[in-house]
Amino acid sequence: MARCLIIGCGCRGRALAAALIAGGHAVRGTSRTPAGATLIEAAGAEPVLADPDRVATLGPALEHVGVACVLLGSAEGSPNAVRALHGPRLQMLLSRMLDSTIRGIVYEAGGSLDAAVLAGGAELVRSFCERSRIPYALLSSEAAGGHRAWLGAALGCVEQVLER
Repeated sequence: MARCLIIGCGCRGRALAAALIAGGHAVRGTSRTPAGATLIEAAGAEPVLADPDRVATLGPALEHVGVACVLLGSAEGSPNAVRALHGPRLQMLLSRMLDSTIRGIVYEAGGSLDAAVLAGGAELVRSFCERSRIPYALLSSEAAGGHRAWLGAALGCVEQVLER
């Protein structure tokens, strides 16, 4: 079993956390707000106040983590902030992960954001992970299958990176 970090642990993230915990994994989830942290704790995961737009706040959350799930495919914010989150901020986060215990990355490459922004983030993850020899999986949104299909796909992605 592994310790998993869910960056962007909103509604879907909390469902993933509960499923991972049921499977025997330890889970840590991030939220930008104390209210979100309370919901993460209620789901059974360890809450961490951190903002992916401020990569330094994520540093402590990376400790002793084997798999990081970056679930920001539907992140809210201005177009410029969202582009930065899936561009330069993501690049900084990936670099920070290299000097951590993380040995697998799941990136949400689908969601409500502009497909080009998510494709750019997916390419950053693919390039970084292949260069660094870190297993990764790209999680795409399953609109037709809804929440249940997304959860199944997310669990499959985590298991995929753990098996490599």
